[in-house]
Amino acid sequence: MPLPTVIVPGYLESAAAYYPLEKSLQESGYPTLTVPLKRQDWFPTLGGRAVTPIILQIDRTVKHLLKEHHASQINLIGHSAGGWISRIYMGETAYSGRGEKNSTLWQAHPQINTLITLGTPHVSQERWTRWNLDFVNQNYPGAFYTNTRYICVAGKTIFGKRQPGSWLAYSSYQLTCGIGNTWGDGITPIAAAHLEGAENIIIEGVKHSPRSPGIWYGSPNQLEIWRKYLA
Repeated sequence: MPLPTVIVPGYLESAAAYYPLEKSLQESGYPTLTVPLKRQDWFPTLGGRAVTPIILQIDRTVKHLLKEHHASQINLIGHSAGGWISRIYMGETAYSGRGEKNSTLWQAHPQINTLITLGTPHVSQERWTRWNLDFVNQNYPGAFYTNTRYICVAGKTIFGKRQPGSWLAYSSYQLTCGIGNTWGDGITPIAAAHLEGAENIIIEGVKHSPRSPGIWYGSPNQLEIWRKYLA
């Protein structure tokens, strides 16, 4: 039987946006649950503050699914910021972000069989997110835990240019990896979405967000490309 799977939403996104993906995975035989986040749950993390409130909800969801299915491991699917937040959750270094006096430690990596990140910016030049991402990459560089399989999925959809139609992509790419003239999913450049030592995948034509018009990483045909890694 496939392992239970937890979906971690992206920054400022609610669980509702991922229900179609959750349903698709369930219908394919994968017991799946989205971390039950609401948009307002992200507000305490604004301004580069600690993402501890989000990780606490990830932990509750993981423990619930492990107990419900009498399992010892799960798979994690992290979209956008949900991917690097999942790397903190897996880690063995005490975490305390800006605005937090007490540190917290989850050490969840033995419970994670596979981590799939979808359009995750694993690096950032942006000052509000850089502290958290520097913490991740300094403590857990690349596909850090050998007992966990890392699958990093990037989109090749929009080439960033300083012109109408691609200005947002250019600005977002530049804030993320320092280069605007590059390929990405419209928000996250390919260069930032991959990790050294991971199995890195590129899907053409996908938009970053589940709310974007058209197709995104979790659309039916695109899901088929990476779903096999949950087996």
